[in-house]
Amino acid sequence: MSTPARDPDDQDPHDRAHGSDGPASDTDAPAEQVVPSGPADPVSPAAGLSDRDRAVLAVERRSWTGPGAKERAIREQLGISPTRYYQILNALLDDRRALEEDPVTVNRLRRVRDARRGRR
Repeated sequence: MSTPARDPDDQDPHDRAHGSDGPASDTDAPAEQVVPSGPADPVSPAAGLSDRDRAVLAVERRSWTGPGAKERAIREQLGISPTRYYQILNALLDDRRALEEDPVTVNRLRRVRDARRGRR
């Protein structure tokens, strides 16, 4: 038996956003696997940050021009949702290794977080 041809209009919106002309193959890696996962990784406390954690800090170092640009970059570069990104980022702010890796960014974000908490 053969599988019926797929109509281009029936594509998954994710496929269209990334320019895929057909269904994803079994060899295509999900977007979430672009960058290794973080806190669940078997990283010893003496080890540095995971690649994903460094990538999150790198995204946060950049300045963003318009609404939605940062969220789009989070999805495209890290392969995670903005909600998950902010969960990871918040955990990094309390991680000693993140402070050692990028003290300027971490301290700036801690001040912003503390100011928001103070207003509540």
